[in-house]
Amino acid sequence: MKTLFAVLSTVGADRKGMADDIANIAIEFDCNIEDSKMAVLGGEFAVIMLISGTEDSIRDLLSKGDDLGKRFNMKINIKETSPPHAVPQGIPYTLESISMDTPGIVHAITKYLREMSINIEDLETDKSAAPLSGTPMFHMRARIVIPTSVNLSDFKERLLDIEHEKNLDIHLKALSQ
Repeated sequence: MKTLFAVLSTVGADRKGMADDIANIAIEFDCNIEDSKMAVLGGEFAVIMLISGTEDSIRDLLSKGDDLGKRFNMKINIKETSPPHAVPQGIPYTLESISMDTPGIVHAITKYLREMSINIEDLETDKSAAPLSGTPMFHMRARIVIPTSVNLSDFKERLLDIEHEKNLDIHLKALSQ
């Protein structure tokens, strides 16, 4: 039997039990959660999840998105998607940046990664208060795959320029697979 994949995304007012409600949707439709991200952002609980299942179970799930949204009091979007792609060709790295919180940090880094055709596999940001001073600090963590065609020395040099231009502290570390 053919396996299909779907992405389920939802945002709703944060309340206890939302993660369980969303996980239960996969069980209810005889599907499997392949990958997911869940987070409270402001007063909202946000989820994005890759689900797999038989053709019948995914088709059934796709047809019931509005009903599920009403039942759980949240907007649920479900979209069929392709299977996860093979591991991209390149070297996986983590890129971390920490700095005082100023506009344009994510854009400066992601724009450069785009120019270099570097794929972002995962990206997270958060803010926290600096010890002692309480200054708002911005943290960005990305898992990237640098193609073997990219000259690593040149890449790091330009990253250093961005670090100086934006007053960032950027760390790049190769991941073992």
